[in-house]
Amino acid sequence: MSSLQIDQAMPDFELPSTGDTIFRLSDHLGKNIVIYFYPKDNTPSCTLEGLLFRDHIAEFTAHNTVIFGISRDSVRVHENFKNKHAFLFELLSDAKEDACALFDVLHLKKNYGREYMGIVRSTFLIDKQGILRQEWRKVKVKEHLAEVLEAVKAL
Repeated sequence: MSSLQIDQAMPDFELPSTGDTIFRLSDHLGKNIVIYFYPKDNTPSCTLEGLLFRDHIAEFTAHNTVIFGISRDSVRVHENFKNKHAFLFELLSDAKEDACALFDVLHLKKNYGREYMGIVRSTFLIDKQGILRQEWRKVKVKEHLAEVLEAVKAL
């Protein structure tokens, strides 16, 4: 279970990122940060979610906000996914599930009678000072972008 709480400071963490870099949360202080967790690259809902963030990136940028997507896929798989869909933000690889544990997004899922541990689609909004301001869990992709954008504009 996550120890993260709304209106509390986020602990710093780092993950390998597309663009041949290492993401560190502390490197992005001074900007609002949207971090969205998704189950797997190149699946229909995960692709749609990335496309929605991509298509509205100018609105996020206008509100001093950067976007990062996280899944357990490798950086190599992320690079292909990012390039294929021209995502204008970096994707972070959490193969060791450290960020998944920090944000408590890994849960037991069922699919066609099979049980497994998987990422529950979730989004987190961190303000310029590194304070967790909002979280959305069990996200429904189509309705979600407007909610996140509204919260960003309210900061």
